[in-house]
Amino acid sequence: MIKRLQNRIAESRYTLAVTAFYSIIIWLIAGLVSQQWWIQFGCFVVSAWMMMMINRENLLIRIYSRLVSSAYLVLTCAAVFLFASRACAIMQMGAAISLYLLWHCYQDREAVGWTFYTFLSLGIGSIMQSQVLYYLPIYWIIMAWFTYSLSWRTFFASILGLLTPYWFCLPYYALQGENCLDILSSHLSTLFDIATLPDYSVLTITKVVYLSFLMMLMVIGSFHFITTSYRDTIRVRQIYYSFILIAAFSLFLVIIQPHCYDMVIHVLILAISPMIAHFFALTHSKFTNILFISTLIIILLFTGYHIIWIS
Repeated sequence: MIKRLQNRIAESRYTLAVTAFYSIIIWLIAGLVSQQWWIQFGCFVVSAWMMMMINRENLLIRIYSRLVSSAYLVLTCAAVFLFASRACAIMQMGAAISLYLLWHCYQDREAVGWTFYTFLSLGIGSIMQSQVLYYLPIYWIIMAWFTYSLSWRTFFASILGLLTPYWFCLPYYALQGENCLDILSSHLSTLFDIATLPDYSVLTITKVVYLSFLMMLMVIGSFHFITTSYRDTIRVRQIYYSFILIAAFSLFLVIIQPHCYDMVIHVLILAISPMIAHFFALTHSKFTNILFISTLIIILLFTGYHIIWIS
């Protein structure tokens, strides 16, 4: 079997270290120090660590490869315009942690502890972005169809985990003399914006182009996995099918709720990174090698353009 550039990079033990160093440089150039993006950067590091742990503990790729976390790093750095959002960074970290914890519940309908912490992480994300709650049905579907962990006990554990962050936040606001019910209703009222017509004017050309790029990667990665999934274990198939479901729902969400773009992009990157990593790590043709090089060039162009645009 011919090992092309994509395979040498995918299987190299230095790939993750190089992409991590590259990511730090991009954050520094973009304004990590001058803009004081320390919280955002910390969330970025934790999210990358979670992607690495998901890959390592579930063997998402049949060969040794760190391409899952590396793909997450470079795709995130290509969206420099999202670095400044503290709320989205915390939301993405919560989503990454929840995805990692969710697969500890695999085939265990009594995993109330893991389920609680999964939805606790999701609840923390919803404190930052209330639209995260749109993903609740998707998580329950994943529990029912993919992790086989949904039961009455785990369902109530998920509700309890989701509400726990609010039980801590609302008393804090009460101590500050704020009206808790007004704050809660104002926070959750954005969930019902779906009744209004979508306002696509909030999407700049830059955002649309980057979203289109992610959609292309999603189509390539999901099609490749579906056609070759018989080579993977049942557990890995279920994990990737859940990623495909999350990515598809995210695209639907940004169509009907364009003002959720920043949140959706963070979730899309989490879902698409494993799919495109699986594709590039396990293909060997000349065409896929050209596609790999082209993808890297596009990512670098996106990153450079967005850094200049932010400046």
